[in-house]
Amino acid sequence: AREAFNAKLGEESNQISAPGPVGVVNAEALLDFTIPDAAVTLAGVRTNVDVAIQYLASWLTGNGAVAIYNLMEDAATAEISRSQLWQWLHNDVMTADGVLVDGPLIQSIADEELQRIAKAIGDEAFAIGRFDEARHLLESLVLSDIFIDFLTLPAYQLID
Repeated sequence: AREAFNAKLGEESNQISAPGPVGVVNAEALLDFTIPDAAVTLAGVRTNVDVAIQYLASWLTGNGAVAIYNLMEDAATAEISRSQLWQWLHNDVMTADGVLVDGPLIQSIADEELQRIAKAIGDEAFAIGRFDEARHLLESLVLSDIFIDFLTLPAYQLID
């Protein structure tokens, strides 16, 4: 790694002297979630619902980090998933295949994902896994007119 850093930095100890490109930073730019050549997909919506529910269920049962699809996830991952869902829903975003991201879509996907999870882990593990609570928490956060600061804040109310 040192070789790569030295090739870029030379004799410098940091890269402060070579700042990256500076664009326009104003309220409009901060609220523009457009990414050139990117699209919201139905698969992306599904992944966000799935991962957020799985993480929140794990968090509610006392685990702050959980392996989901061979990746170690924490609250930041669930927060990104929840935030994207909230932004897409509250900005009338359409998926690349023309499906509106709305409450009924998110709830339908949550239904399907809970069925899939229950089948994958079995009824007993599902029953003690707090997946239904996680789902309701996610939906309350995403469907809320107000963007809640952080998803674990209301989750603390659900800890026994």
